[in-house]
Amino acid sequence: MRYRASEKLEIIRTVENSHLSIRRTLDKLGIPSTTFYRWYERYQAFGEGGLKDRTIAPRKSMPSTAPTTSASRLRPSTII
Repeated sequence: MRYRASEKLEIIRTVENSHLSIRRTLDKLGIPSTTFYRWYERYQAFGEGGLKDRTIAPRKSMPSTAPTTSASRLRPSTII
């Protein structure tokens, strides 16, 4: 399930303000701890803007290959 940035922030604040341990709070919320810590690290580094969805598009495209030369465009070799 995808969460909006506002939902991620609400989850972070809920965990921070909970009287339960982080693990128990996350279990009750149904959020994997690895997911939470990834969000939390981005939140600490970049603030609320770090919680926005990032693109999943590839960063680089594959280099184009040179077109192959068809046999009909080759010159026939001369035999001496």
